[in-house]
Amino acid sequence: MSDIIAKLEKTKLLGRGGAAFPTHLKWQMVLDQKSDTKYIVANGSEGEPATEKDGYIVEHYPELLVEGLRIALETIDNSSAFIYLRKDYFKKYKANLKKIIGDLPIEIFEEKGGYLSGEETMVCQEIEAGLLRPRHKPPFPGQVGIFGQPTLINNIETFYYVAKIARGEYHNEKMYTIVGDVKNPGVYELSGELSVKQVLEQTKNYPDFKFYTQVGGGASGTILLSSELTIPAQGSASIVVYNQAKTDPYELMEKWIKFFMAENCDKCTPCREGTYRLAEMIKNKQIDKEHFEDLLFTLENTSFCALGKMVVAPFRTLADKILKL
Repeated sequence: MSDIIAKLEKTKLLGRGGAAFPTHLKWQMVLDQKSDTKYIVANGSEGEPATEKDGYIVEHYPELLVEGLRIALETIDNSSAFIYLRKDYFKKYKANLKKIIGDLPIEIFEEKGGYLSGEETMVCQEIEAGLLRPRHKPPFPGQVGIFGQPTLINNIETFYYVAKIARGEYHNEKMYTIVGDVKNPGVYELSGELSVKQVLEQTKNYPDFKFYTQVGGGASGTILLSSELTIPAQGSASIVVYNQAKTDPYELMEKWIKFFMAENCDKCTPCREGTYRLAEMIKNKQIDKEHFEDLLFTLENTSFCALGKMVVAPFRTLADKILKL
């Protein structure tokens, strides 16, 4: 499989865990490191609400996931691999995956934490049985990962498409999760070039009522009005549809903030205290625009890891577009 990295570059495959980092660059980084031991991880933490694509792949296409990992093992010397799964996926799919894996050096690992466990340095920490808190970057896992060794961490969907690329069966598709006030919720594999509107139309989920969407995750995703759906679905490519007449924006924000408060690790003050202050505003339905923006600015610019930064987009876009603050 010496030509797989060239194929990844030619097809412009991006990581499907949300960051959309070019896959070939991540593979090349690990390949270039000099080490007698390297690790590969298929990340199936999938803790973002309203995102179900990785579970769909593990249930319906486990052979392609394992094939993608086998290709990575053959490409990266001195390597062994993990399939890193959130708790319910581990219980449901472990037995079947073991049968498919056979003699390949692949271990199925059950994550210990929650939402934050999907962050790549947390993946390393958990596999090492370390603290359930993120590490500082750089160095990146591709340089110093599990047990201090170079570690390739890609999303399960990414490995699925690595296998399809090797077979010559990839044509820029991606997985979309569609939920909310829709007629046909579920996971769909469609062209990655489609706009959000086209995805909803092709899946017969475009609403006939006044609505807005949350794109990229059911907690951290950005709010888009029906007039803004001409762009592709970013991040984890999930689309949540909200009936504007039936959705209380304060209840929606309260759901988000409870999630972020429960899932943050309490390590850094901006995330720990910032989410608490947001929760106070939302509970009282008294959002002072200046204080609100100060909190979001602090979260976005000073949080230690991605969780605090991810709080910003949903609250800011809902406040701007729906509450008209």
